[in-house]
Amino acid sequence: MPYGKFRAEVLTPEGKVFDDEVEMVSTRTTIGSIGLLAHHEPVLAMLEPTDLRLYRSDSDIVRFAQAEGYLQVANNRALLLVQEAFAPEQLDAAQLRDRLGEAERRIESAEAGSEQARLAERDRRRWQRFLEIAEAG
Repeated sequence: MPYGKFRAEVLTPEGKVFDDEVEMVSTRTTIGSIGLLAHHEPVLAMLEPTDLRLYRSDSDIVRFAQAEGYLQVANNRALLLVQEAFAPEQLDAAQLRDRLGEAERRIESAEAGSEQARLAERDRRRWQRFLEIAEAG
């Protein structure tokens, strides 16, 4: 990739999970997938659960199961503030299936349009995506 490298940081409420120079960041915003290269125009976006990929090089790719959060790109730097970020090998598919089932039960019992329904739907999306990442390896 001829664009060069830029700093990428991934932060969760528990602390920093990644801070290094990368050639590309691949993630998902609320309006679709995005790939970021060095010298990208400034961006501020909401992030959706996805398979976050941080390309140190074509052959050195760091992956995380990324929860909801925010992306800020400015001054040749990408900052991802996310609720959770786990390496795929840290994910437990059985535990994720249990969490997904619990979120689905909460959706069924919540009043339509309520905050409880919104939070349960958010959790369902997160656990579904994390389970897909866990099962893909």
